[in-house]
Amino acid sequence: MPKNKFQDVVFTIIMATIMVYGMVVYNVALNMGGVSGATFLAALHELPIMVPIAFVLEFFIVGKIARGLAFTVMDPTKDRPQFITYAISICICCIMCPIMSLVATILFKDTKTFGTWIQTWTMNFPMALLYQLFYCGPFVRLIFRTIFCEKKNTK
Repeated sequence: MPKNKFQDVVFTIIMATIMVYGMVVYNVALNMGGVSGATFLAALHELPIMVPIAFVLEFFIVGKIARGLAFTVMDPTKDRPQFITYAISICICCIMCPIMSLVATILFKDTKTFGTWIQTWTMNFPMALLYQLFYCGPFVRLIFRTIFCEKKNTK
């Protein structure tokens, strides 16, 4: 997907924003007891805090670790690119979910205990993984391909 640092930054900004917004909406809905228009508005208040944290973590730390983990089970010369993408996405979720759940517990939860963090993490993980694999990931890759469309040489 991204072919240089600039594209990597753009991709990570888009991914972090859409992923964080979806997860914040989910957590606000859990706290409010359901989804309403107010849920989507309330989620916007956490974006200026959580998106930069997610971007920095993913771009500088988690992305590199996740790729390393994914390539312990995937072979770029033999495996299909979409399976490599799925493996990296799964590894990123496995690392980012507990970290971002900890950040959210510290910043936004009334009870800041180990138990609250574990509960937040376990409630978020299935949603984060499914949202990433089936909705957010494909949507962000579509946006990215649209922004950085390559013209094919037709000679």
